Amino acid sequence: MGLLIGLISPSGYAELSADEVAAAYFEPHLIEQGADDLALDDAYRLQQRYVNALSAELGPRTGYKVAMTSLSSQQHFGLSEPLYGQFLKKMLLQSPAQLPVNFGARGLVEADLLVRVGDSGINEVITVDEVLTHIDAVIPFIELPDPLWSTSLTAARLVAVNCGARYGVLGEPIAVSAGPKWQRRLQAFNVALYGPGDVLLASGNGDDLLSGPLNVVFWLLQRLRSEGVALQPGDLLSLGSLTAPLSPTIGQYRAVYQGLDSNPVTVNIEFTADE
Repeated sequence: MGLLIGLISPSGYAELSADEVAAAYFEPHLIEQGADDLALDDAYRLQQRYVNALSAELGPRTGYKVAMTSLSSQQHFGLSEPLYGQFLKKMLLQSPAQLPVNFGARGLVEADLLVRVGDSGINEVITVDEVLTHIDAVIPFIELPDPLWSTSLTAARLVAVNCGARYGVLGEPIAVSAGPKWQRRLQAFNVALYGPGDVLLASGNGDDLLSGPLNVVFWLLQRLRSEGVALQPGDLLSLGSLTAPLSPTIGQYRAVYQGLDSNPVTVNIEFTADE
């Protein structure tokens, strides 16, 4: 069955193959079988096998995504901390981008935010206040996740499918500098997501992300450090949903960010009818 991780549960659930998950990604189709008894640690191991299976086609890892960065989402899934997945090179597109509206098995659209690692010194920080020194840019970002499961999500199911990573659309990088000005900007910026007809669909703020984006970076850094993994200069870190995920329809979507730069900055994606 290819890349397997053996998982035996009292309910009889046996094995979920990383190749099977990769097939669901590429075809695409929804995963039907359940994984209710999949432990979170096992889910992360399966995630890595799944990412390895994807990377032959989608290229090397270019960064990470953090999910469940709000207290309400953690409480809903019975978590005490966020979750993380990985981005591969071909998952990330430049704004303005265009995709078929049915770009995945269960594709969604949401406003997000990336930061870019400036140097390897980030791996040595011991407090959240040190993080900004090692970040060289923030990047407005529309994420286009795909949870893949046909049934309701659990934390383990989400981790197993790489936290739903499929596509993301990058805006222009905005250079940052260490100091209180950028700390305030990252806390206070806001974003509005508009859909077809320029209708406002959702909005969010920087402090929605674990009470501040730098807290998300610090959490990810500590989590990866505990696994013996170091961040690399140039790594792109997605810090979580700023707006609720929505099912897209045909037409233009834009995310407008205010407070990150002197003028509003925009990320654009057009969804088209399937070819």
